[in-house]
Parts: sequence; C-alpha cells; structure tokens
Amino acid sequence: MLNSLDLEGRPQDTRVVVAMSGGVDSSATAALLKAQGYDVVGITLQLYDHGAATHRKGACCAGQDIHDARDVAARLDIPHYVLDYENRFRKSVIDSFADSYAAGETPVPCIECNRSVKFRDLLKTARELGASALATGHYVASRRRPDGSRALMCALDADRDQSYFLFATTREQLDYLRFPLGDMTKPQTRELARRFGLAVADKHDSQDICFVPSGRYTDIVGRLKPDALQPGDIVDLDGRAIGRHHGIAHFTVGQRRGLGIAAAAPLYVIRLEAAARRVVVGPREALRMHAIALRDVNWIGDGVLDRAVGDGLAIFVRVRSTRAPQPAWLRAANGAYEVELVRGEEGVSPGQACVFYDAPAGQARVLGGGFIRSAAARSEAREISRRQPLLQD
Repeated sequence: MLNSLDLEGRPQDTRVVVAMSGGVDSSATAALLKAQGYDVVGITLQLYDHGAATHRKGACCAGQDIHDARDVAARLDIPHYVLDYENRFRKSVIDSFADSYAAGETPVPCIECNRSVKFRDLLKTARELGASALATGHYVASRRRPDGSRALMCALDADRDQSYFLFATTREQLDYLRFPLGDMTKPQTRELARRFGLAVADKHDSQDICFVPSGRYTDIVGRLKPDALQPGDIVDLDGRAIGRHHGIAHFTVGQRRGLGIAAAAPLYVIRLEAAARRVVVGPREALRMHAIALRDVNWIGDGVLDRAVGDGLAIFVRVRSTRAPQPAWLRAANGAYEVELVRGEEGVSPGQACVFYDAPAGQARVLGGGFIRSAAARSEAREISRRQPLLQD
C-alpha cells in the first residue's frame, strides 16, 4: 500500500510542495496528500512553449498540461503556481541534448531534467516556500534506513518503475523528496484519480522526449547543432566505406533500420565516430560489450564509493531503461570507474545511463550510477570462479 511521507509533525501543520505536470500521476499525488491533511501547494513548471505541443497527445509541461494542472488544483482547493523555467530548461536540458547527439551519443533528457531543473531548482523553490518536502508522481519508493538516511528503491510496479531516470538524485535531495506512488500500480493511480473526481484520470501518459512536438528530435538537433546533420560515410568494421548517411544524429548504437545499405546479412550500428562523421556498422555479434567506462558517477549506496568498491563490488546494472538489471562488477580504474558486465550486453551506447542496483528484481535498492562514456567488447575474463555466484542469481 502507500508509503507514509515519514515527516515530523501533524499533516495539517506540514507543508508539502507537489510538482504538478498536469498528468494523472502528479495530480493523484496532490489529491492523496490533500486528503491526508497536508498543507499542499502545487507548482507547475513551464519548460518550453511549442504551439504544436499545446494539444498533442504525449506532450507535457506546456500548453494544455498547464491548464490541466491548474484545473486539478482548483478542484482540490490548493494554491497553485506556474513558474517560467524555460531558460533553465533550455540551457540544462535541450542544449545538452543537442550537444550529446552531435558528439555521437544517445542522451536521456529525462535524467538531466530531474537532476537539474526539478531536483535542484524546484527543490530550492520548495524550501523557500517553507515546505517540509517536495513530492512527485514518479514510480519509485523511498525508505528510511536505520541510520536515518533514506534509500531510493524500485517501484512495486516493475512495468512503471522510473528508478533508471532518478539515479543522479543525491543523498541530500533524497532526504527531502517523497514519492507517494511507489507502492501503487498505474491502474490503482487512475482509480484514485477517479475517486477524487479528477478529469485527468484517463489522460494519456507523456512521451519520453516531451519537448519534441513533432516527434522528430533531429529537428532540434539540426537547429542547434547543424554539424550533426552533415553527411558522411557508413563504414564496415575494417573501415571500408559501404554507404553514405545524412548526419550521425540520425543513428544510435544498435540501430538496424534506416541504414539504406543492401547486405547479405543484417547490419547494425556498432559505434559512431562523430569527429570523422562516420557510422560504423557490423554484424549483431559485434554489438556485445563487456566493459563500460563511466563519467559523472553518483553514489547513494552505503558509505563512501571508493571504500564500497574496494577491489571490485558485485552489483546489478541496467544500461537501458527498458532492460532488466544484469550482474556486473563495479571497479575503480585510474581515478574513474568501470563496469564489467558478466554476461555482456548488446547496444551499449555512450550518453545512456548505467544504473546500479543491489538486486536483479523486485523492489531493489538503487545504489547510484553514471553516464556511459565508452564501451568495449573485451572481457579480459577476470577470476571466472569469483563471478560464478552472480551467474546463478
């Protein structure tokens, strides 16, 4: 059932800011906390303003969604504010999104939005309003640890779990954040919204790249980073040119369709060489990687990261939001960190996140993660016998 907010004092004396996107999840969160007696304040962020996004299904944080959030707040009789965060969002999320594609990466803008705009800037605003917590409609859970700190856990509903997108949350932020929907399924959330008479109960979910109104992310990349749409060669693993492309931004590691090359066997994008504007393709077996170099690692497990890693820490990692965690070793390497995948993984793309967990399934604890800087096919078979227990999980 639902997690308590675990806040000191009586609900009626405790202010909680709810980040209201205009969708059913955040709306149900606000309704639930209001019904529990909390002093709820709703805040909606205007992150961009595309005319085409105003009424398009799947858009969020613009146009109709702001109106929906306002209507929900009126229905619940709670204060509601709309904050113009367009400049912050453009600098922190959209610009870095385009930069990443231009560098031959595949970015995850939702992670950057949560890390910077929502859990940095909005959290600061919530504190300024005298709130004891900032609540969101994310499908993750938060648990208090014996030492008083909080742990980030996967949601009860594995199909809705959003822990991958929140790995960059800091310990300080976790102490202030609350996720009331962590122990609910999506159908339960919609039913809750219906019970409170919210018009958004059956509203469509927002899409992953919410700021792309046309659905064509290359429109934004081309406008901000035109070099990413410059033509170049498609080459095989030996460097031989076998075709041409219209910009590396059109490709991601693991892609098969859209190459425009006739071959005897299926070809996949193995890597992108942005500086040379080359798309390297090869057979599926060339996609399997065993070693991942990380950047911007965030640790929210117990203790200090270097001590926790030691000579190697057995963990489970997810390298794409839609994939299940798999066994791995986390190691320190020359002042940086590297993950060794026990079984290997296909389609490991720079720019994506590699998120750490303490278990492969269930309401596992999120230990942190980092962004993928590069990946290699080498395995180097370190102490096979040492890894066998992981292979049996």
